[in-house]
Amino acid sequence: MATSLQNADYSKFSHMVINILSASQASTAVRFANARLHPRPFAESRYSLTEEGLPILHDSLGAISCKLVLPPKPLHDLDAFDLEGGERSEEGWNGPGVASELFIARVMRVEKVPTDDVNNPLRTLPLVYHRQGYGTVRPLNP
Repeated sequence: MATSLQNADYSKFSHMVINILSASQASTAVRFANARLHPRPFAESRYSLTEEGLPILHDSLGAISCKLVLPPKPLHDLDAFDLEGGERSEEGWNGPGVASELFIARVMRVEKVPTDDVNNPLRTLPLVYHRQGYGTVRPLNP
């Protein structure tokens, strides 16, 4: 059974860092995307910690420290987006796979990202996942 933060005490998970991977980090994205194939992705990744103790992946395009302002919203049940202030749906996910959730957070600060990859031209381009593959905003094979 997949676990969800939908019914959890989200204050325990209230801080997060969003690491924006560069086009040179497709292998890093693969390590973090599949826990069955890579159960310890940080063991193979260089990182440092924020003042809250959260990881900043080295050579990323950027890192943003954030704090949740609301509990996660399940995207499988759009009725959970009760913007009128009524009762929120607490129905869990019963479908195959893991349900997507929307996290609404406030940016607390932009982190300084350590990098040794300054001469790599792909380091300045964002990594994009599209149509089951990785790319960037320009072709990777010019």
